[in-house]
Amino acid sequence: MKLQIHHRTQYDYDAPVGYALQKVRLRPQRSIMQEVVDWELRVDGGQVEASYQDHYGNHVDLVSAEIGVRQLVITAKGTVKTHDAAGVLGRVYGRAPLWHFVQPTPLTVADDKIKALSGIIRESDTVLNGMHALSSAVLRAVPYEVGQTQATTSAVEAVAIGKGVCQDHANIFIAAARAAAIPARYVSGYLMMDDRVDQDASHAWAEVHLEGLGWVGFDVSNGVSPDERYVRIATGRDAGDDAPISGFRMGASDESLVVSLQVQQ
Repeated sequence: MKLQIHHRTQYDYDAPVGYALQKVRLRPQRSIMQEVVDWELRVDGGQVEASYQDHYGNHVDLVSAEIGVRQLVITAKGTVKTHDAAGVLGRVYGRAPLWHFVQPTPLTVADDKIKALSGIIRESDTVLNGMHALSSAVLRAVPYEVGQTQATTSAVEAVAIGKGVCQDHANIFIAAARAAAIPARYVSGYLMMDDRVDQDASHAWAEVHLEGLGWVGFDVSNGVSPDERYVRIATGRDAGDDAPISGFRMGASDESLVVSLQVQQ
């Protein structure tokens, strides 16, 4: 399947910016699941200062804003040919060792409720079936609902709230997997939806490392393993490690953010 993606992020500042630097993780890379046909990253109101591959294997562009700018627009667009691998990325490794993905982070600490969810894995006949059962259990415990959580909401907080979105589902699933000593990581990317082209934000899911299979993906929010409708962009231990854009700015100005995203064939 060939997917066309257009992702535009616009920052508006109420006063001239003295300095701003953003880490931009918006370039898909080739894998068994996808081939990048063409891809472009455009910056209006700034420029790409440097590009590198981080320890998770993500392509990162460092984008600086022009001095005195009042608007910064970052546009990523292109075509990706995807393949259905039943969610199995395989034995693909970067510089970060597997034990790194067993360590909890502030967003993926497991409390008693999450540890109880983790017990579902041990009750299943295979670890793979246990992960599918865990995915279903997380969605039952925290049904999908927007507006209840924030980007900084932890897995423990999302479970207590009882509602959440894909980021929360991935963090909870990861926390539960790590509580069972299974390496798990967060994945950011895109999903072509059946009922719409325009979307409010990119998508997120989780991957766990299973003996004999390597990395396997689970989209808790949709109850499936990623197929040809998905495009992987970046991975990390939690949502903070592979946010599409993160950084800082200097100055007293306030900012507003507008994101537009289209994913279609």
